[in-house]
Amino acid sequence: MKSIWKKVVLILCMYAGSAHAQDIHFSQFYETSVLRNPSLVGIFTGDYKVGVTYREQWSSISKPYQTGMISAETRIPVGGEVNDYLSFGLLSYYDKAGSISLQTLTVYPAVNYNKSLTDGDHPTFLSVGFTGGIIQRSFDPTKATFDEQYQNNRFDPANPSGEVLNDPSFTQWDMGAGASFNGVTGQNNNINYIFGLAGYHFSQPKYSFYSERSINIGVRWNVNAGLSVKVNETFSYQLHANYMKQSSYNEFIAGGLIAWNKPDPSAETPQFSLMGGAFYRFGDAIIPTVKIRYMDYSFGISYDVTASKLTQAANLRGGLELTVFKTGLFRDPKFQKSRTLCPHFY
Repeated sequence: MKSIWKKVVLILCMYAGSAHAQDIHFSQFYETSVLRNPSLVGIFTGDYKVGVTYREQWSSISKPYQTGMISAETRIPVGGEVNDYLSFGLLSYYDKAGSISLQTLTVYPAVNYNKSLTDGDHPTFLSVGFTGGIIQRSFDPTKATFDEQYQNNRFDPANPSGEVLNDPSFTQWDMGAGASFNGVTGQNNNINYIFGLAGYHFSQPKYSFYSERSINIGVRWNVNAGLSVKVNETFSYQLHANYMKQSSYNEFIAGGLIAWNKPDPSAETPQFSLMGGAFYRFGDAIIPTVKIRYMDYSFGISYDVTASKLTQAANLRGGLELTVFKTGLFRDPKFQKSRTLCPHFY
């Protein structure tokens, strides 16, 4: 029975496109601009933002799914009189899953143009972004087992598998694009808002380790929205939501964080913030989240508490996710303008 299941898993991995496999997801999705919507690149406080994310999932059921991500973003003002900005981003993630070490490595550069629509007390921006990169997938055939390798209920790796595995890896090009609208409103501009739409895998790259060209990655659509409100000098809160649809699958996650900020008279922004809250991935998991921001650094931790049909098998355990990000300012004075007029969200 064990050999049958391993064979089934291998076939599913090889023909994931025919099963309409989903892309990876992160619980702290608001930190993954390039993966969620390339037009969100550059919408943060500062001149640059770099960070890492680590996620481990399903360790209670099988070999854990492990995902690591690094990302970087920056922006520069365009022209002297207009308040437009050009933003650049780069994201790469590595994902490893299952007993046969199914691995995915991606690299996605992105570019985003922030067009100023209104000036004055309540500026608004329309952003259009593009991303294109590579997807490299592989698995370790030496870790796979097949029925033919079992004789008299004993496994012998020397026995032929009966399978023809042409190439345990492949590389494909990919592309995506998105648009978003963001701005500030409220008394003293204490409310920031943003919403957008993006699509990925427009090239529908091949998704099979065999030579079957008709098995492709399904186009993924993302709808995102966010709201950040500064209540007073001490308290603020953020609300985030993201809807994803890919082939026959869809995912909706929403929630928020309440922040306690320690005011600093010598700085424009708080030098220390403690945030806590929760998100809910509908039909799947409840995600308590804590985030600490100290000066230019932020540290986030979240944990998926399984709330789906896998609850009994997972014993409420799901996925641990850790994030570390740094924002900063360039000394070049030409970036001074973007620090005051460029759209900020979090």
